[in-house]
Amino acid sequence: MSSRKRLSPQESRTAALEAARGLLIETGPQSVTLKAVANRIGRTHANLLHHFGSASGLQKALAAHLAQTVCDTIAESVRAARAGVADPGETVDLAFDAFDREGGGALAGWMLASGNEDALDPIVETIHALVDELHPQVADCAPGHDDVAHRSTLIIVLLALGHSLMGRELAKSLKLPEDTARLTAKTLLEASLANAKATAS
Repeated sequence: MSSRKRLSPQESRTAALEAARGLLIETGPQSVTLKAVANRIGRTHANLLHHFGSASGLQKALAAHLAQTVCDTIAESVRAARAGVADPGETVDLAFDAFDREGGGALAGWMLASGNEDALDPIVETIHALVDELHPQVADCAPGHDDVAHRSTLIIVLLALGHSLMGRELAKSLKLPEDTARLTAKTLLEASLANAKATAS
């Protein structure tokens, strides 16, 4: 390549994260390396080292990128559902697709297996911030407060994550429909939104 488009640092970082996301979806988390991402976007290994510091740094940045992208979409869907524009079930579909089809579950499993637990921090923090934004009345709840929004979010995310890792196999083993976990999550979210609406009125 004799000439390459000159990218700003932010554009270069974003391009790398999108390439890493593509590799994650296509071939799994083990393929998300600095070398593979550099090859995909036509940059050097040193260039990516400058942005992320290490493969671990790249994976952590990818986790944050996925979490923010997913949570932005989910937040928009929840607001639309509250306004009566969208079905609350779409929010659950987005969460399940993010962990399954978009590779979030595989990335989380890989991080844990490789001893890089802190790479999951951005996912946890972003989801927490999303819940607090959508339910501001509980953002400052004391520890141990029995809040429906926080509890239902925890359950939905765990269902989505678990389904992405072994949901189909487990459902088949138990002779249940493949989408049992997804339908259960939708029921929980609908109950949570109904409770929030009743509390506000």
